[in-house]
Amino acid sequence: MSLSQECPARINRLQEKLQQAELDGALFIYPIDIYYYAGTRQNSTLWVPAQGEPLLLVRKSFARAKQEACVAEIRPFPRSKEFTPLFKDQQKIGLTYDVMPLQQFNYYSKLLPGRDFSDISMLNRELRSVKSTWELERMRHAGAQLSRVFAAVADMLKPGMREVDLAAEFEAGLRRIGGEGLVRLRAFNQELFMGLVVSGTSGSGGGFFDGAVTGEGMSSAAPHGASAKVIESGQPVMIDYAGIFDGYIVDMTRMYACGSLSDKLQNAFAVACKIQEHIAAEMKPGAICSELFATSVEMAEEAGLGDCYMGPPGEQAKFVGHGVGLELDEFPVLAQGFDMPLVAGQTIAVEPKFVFPDLGPIGIENTFVVTERGGEKLSVLSDALVKV
Repeated sequence: MSLSQECPARINRLQEKLQQAELDGALFIYPIDIYYYAGTRQNSTLWVPAQGEPLLLVRKSFARAKQEACVAEIRPFPRSKEFTPLFKDQQKIGLTYDVMPLQQFNYYSKLLPGRDFSDISMLNRELRSVKSTWELERMRHAGAQLSRVFAAVADMLKPGMREVDLAAEFEAGLRRIGGEGLVRLRAFNQELFMGLVVSGTSGSGGGFFDGAVTGEGMSSAAPHGASAKVIESGQPVMIDYAGIFDGYIVDMTRMYACGSLSDKLQNAFAVACKIQEHIAAEMKPGAICSELFATSVEMAEEAGLGDCYMGPPGEQAKFVGHGVGLELDEFPVLAQGFDMPLVAGQTIAVEPKFVFPDLGPIGIENTFVVTERGGEKLSVLSDALVKV
């Protein structure tokens, strides 16, 4: 199987959904959606009719799109007066409103006056959430490569080094083995530089990032991830990184310490691992996402840790797992209010974490694929806390 075989199968599945929704086709402008269906990330617009062959209209680079794309019809993006006639028989058109700025919507509305546009964001995200055998092979490779770098942290970490120095060594390790580094996020106003290294209370504060731990970052302009703080003995060191290979993301967190950690932190780590183990066992088709999250909250509360579960008090994230693939924030989400059932082949990063204002964060994260037997772990390294 190759991308040239994957893309037609993806387009076929999309066309079935478009026909069910009684749409004439779908117009994609978001780069990673275009890559998913057409096999190229070049600056372009992709038209997928409900029946028939798709059309890729390329702004730049046309030469590279011709080389990479897995669709037959590829043209330079036309002038406005030539664009409209391409859609003369198309009235009902699906758009991904979740990633379409108003400026772009207005632009295409002027090019295609009188058309009936509708939102296919959910349809698209649900399709993309279920990974093929080919995609799972890419993600298993990403998990193995990311695990290699995590396994080397014991040789990198030394008391007295700064968080940002450890982050630099980790990131260099990823790049040397082919890590692409570009963490794609679909959500508006979210951004991330590869991952984070935090130690002690530098990971205790809140932040803009929609997750349990944000980190101080290097400035208020980039308030996420590693800071210039010195790593001290007896403090938890959390390393949370995405490994991106062939475009596909696997997300992992592991815990380290220079010396010993307090009983309170070690107990919280054990609870986090227990929550993860329970969720993984229940990650079978039909399990309800919101119920898995609710169970994790109950387990944290039973352990007396509910007030610091998934974030510092007052800033707790309302999820314990998020879909991953070509983006870090795909469907499904193991979250409050996300009442959808799991489907075999979905890939989810499960990350139960606790954040203590006076001690710092501690927890675990692994990426799993939903199977009939429960979650299959793609990030293959041992979960054990490592002391150096």
